Amino acid sequence: MTTAILEARGLTKKYGDRVVVDHLDLSCRRGTVLGLLGSNGAGKTTTLRMLYGFVPPDEGAIFYAGKRFSDHRSEAKRSIGVCTQDDSLDYDFTVAQNLFIYASYFRPRVESLERRVADLLDRFELTPYADASPYVLSGGFVRRLLIARSIVHQPSVLFLDEPTTGLDPSARLDVWELIDGMRAEGLAIVLTTHYMDEAERLSDELLVIHQGRGVVRGEPHRVIDTALGDHVVIVPRGEPARQEIEAWLRSKGAQPVATVLGELRVPVSKEILIELTARFKDATWQVRPPNLDDLFIALARQNGRFA
Repeated sequence: MTTAILEARGLTKKYGDRVVVDHLDLSCRRGTVLGLLGSNGAGKTTTLRMLYGFVPPDEGAIFYAGKRFSDHRSEAKRSIGVCTQDDSLDYDFTVAQNLFIYASYFRPRVESLERRVADLLDRFELTPYADASPYVLSGGFVRRLLIARSIVHQPSVLFLDEPTTGLDPSARLDVWELIDGMRAEGLAIVLTTHYMDEAERLSDELLVIHQGRGVVRGEPHRVIDTALGDHVVIVPRGEPARQEIEAWLRSKGAQPVATVLGELRVPVSKEILIELTARFKDATWQVRPPNLDDLFIALARQNGRFA
């Protein structure tokens, strides 16, 4: 396995008496995407801010390419790219100038900068707008420019904080393709998102945070299997045996993932599904694989504890 280019050990941050990030461990390798997931207030953004040096951790250590961040801060910062949720473009400058000016902040200077900017404009399909103000760009193209700007200095690690929030489905898919391409080129990417399909499709590994702690981690399908099991049974509101089915499932140790508009959703093992089918032969329900949406609802209902 490739050595992690980013590693954090025991990362902790407190604001007053509130522990926002609680002894969190994570790592990310070159050419992979680490999906950092959690509900609002789970500690994701604070974790990112510590990782890229915006706020200092109270405890723990961060390493880039094996070197401690606090001891090699300037070198590490040169290898980091950051794209936050906010639109931080400078609208007094053209699209191309936003890239040139941002690149000028880095030392050592970006080699062959004019070629680098031209390549990024072409790759992100921004060339037609190079000499125009960012005001002419749609939301999706603003996001493209923000991501292009975050990698103009050719970093090794890229932080993407909810990169597709507010985009239409087509623009989201375009950003997915760009992220996949950057991964293929060897970038280590740390991604936060509230879109579970996005996390599942893009991430090589997931780390789910709840109340500042890492509660489950691994490849997406392993995370789901570990947390929820084999199947999710969906019992419609109009099913006459719905309450009886719920009571029986609870007696077997199954807990509802959610009740959505009266529709019961329960994770079950293969064995329980076989018993359920035999016991309620005349009842109607659906069965599907569990997904990350189920995991997040279960996380909230079970206070972050998974068996």
